[in-house]
Amino acid sequence: MSAMQITGIDLSGYMTRDAARAIAWYRDVLGLEPTMLYPQNRGAEYELPDGMTFGLWGGLGDVVPFQPGNGLLFAVADLDGAVASLRERAIAIVQQRDLPTCRMAMIQDPDGNSIWLHQRK
Repeated sequence: MSAMQITGIDLSGYMTRDAARAIAWYRDVLGLEPTMLYPQNRGAEYELPDGMTFGLWGGLGDVVPFQPGNGLLFAVADLDGAVASLRERAIAIVQQRDLPTCRMAMIQDPDGNSIWLHQRK
């Protein structure tokens, strides 16, 4: 067996230019409540029901510089309901896809990070 054996993903997340704004957006738009807030308003972590952890990091200039992320997919049980909820709050749906194995809709957070809502078929 190789010394390197990936066993899963412990944490996935995005950098943000303004952690307070991002935390509010993820709470107000996606309904996510932080399970941990970093000191000095540097970011937050969210433990999701499936055990995965999502993070937001604003940094203090001494960590990875900001760059928008692409490709994070949040699982939802009802994509149509999620999209309707977003539209009711005037959140732009950037694109939608209906593929053989899944359906998804993409929105963007205030920093331009791509957020996909994803429903398996």
